[in-house]
Amino acid sequence: MKFAKIVFWVAGIYGVLVLAPLYFIFNTIGVKDPPPITHPGFYYGFVGAGLAWQFAFFIIATDPVRYRPLMIPSIFEKWSFGIAMTALFLQGRIHPSDFALGSFDSLLGVLFLLSFLATREKFGQSAAG
Repeated sequence: MKFAKIVFWVAGIYGVLVLAPLYFIFNTIGVKDPPPITHPGFYYGFVGAGLAWQFAFFIIATDPVRYRPLMIPSIFEKWSFGIAMTALFLQGRIHPSDFALGSFDSLLGVLFLLSFLATREKFGQSAAG
């Protein structure tokens, strides 16, 4: 259970540190990595949804056994981004640095899966008693 707590705390803190600044660099992205973003609703929607998940990770970290079912969509959240970034990289549509971020999300997805598996026995015990 300690492993799962650490994984979800680290993931949540990392995610907030990476995602929160995106609210303040919308125009900078278009200047440093053209073309400019043309769909601000998608951009800010992604940032907001991503930040919401970081807070879900914090909740899971407080009691991984209790919140174990939330680990399943957490894994999907990480792998869906990682897989998308891999596909875009293989198509030559993103920079290697962007691919690295996606790869880190894939790694977190693996750690989430390991956390899910590690809490299996304790989840059954808490549900029974």
